[in-house]
Amino acid sequence: VAGQVAGQVAGQVAGQVAGQVAEEVKSLMGALSMPMTRVEIQEKLKLKGLANFRDRYLTPALAEKLVEMTIPDKPNSRLQKYRITEKGKQMLNASN
Repeated sequence: VAGQVAGQVAGQVAGQVAGQVAEEVKSLMGALSMPMTRVEIQEKLKLKGLANFRDRYLTPALAEKLVEMTIPDKPNSRLQKYRITEKGKQMLNASN
């Protein structure tokens, strides 16, 4: 019984986290009207912390292929910018 309860709780928590990530990723995609640097995106979203931005906004968006790098072979380039993908545009349009 305890295992079932733990599984249900874990499922609920995962669902809540997925919902939160979706909202943050949507706000990131909404901010990307054109290719922008990480700093420009953070300023537009009024986010100060790099770790929070990376973990809750950028990494999930990249993992879901909703956002892409303009220089994918150099992820740490100072010239790196991010742009919304076709998949991201479709998801954004579907949610509006």
